[in-house]
Amino acid sequence: MVTSDIIERLAAHEHEQWAHWTRYMLDNLTEENIARWRQQIETDYQDLSESEKESDREWARKAIEVAGILAALSPDEDAQKDDM
Repeated sequence: MVTSDIIERLAAHEHEQWAHWTRYMLDNLTEENIARWRQQIETDYQDLSESEKESDREWARKAIEVAGILAALSPDEDAQKDDM
């Protein structure tokens, strides 16, 4: 069951990811990086380099960890049905 708490925690994770990226971008704003980032924006995931994919995988692992923790904390739907 997706609760508002789960949504809020995942939204907080997404904000963390955005803040991390924005901070990095602002600290490294060069013409070379802007050109590279524009190229990455236009590139499908499967066509990224392995190092670029690994960067995305790191955030995917964090999202899975957050989702797994939240799933473990959320009430079991079957148990809720049994209580009815």
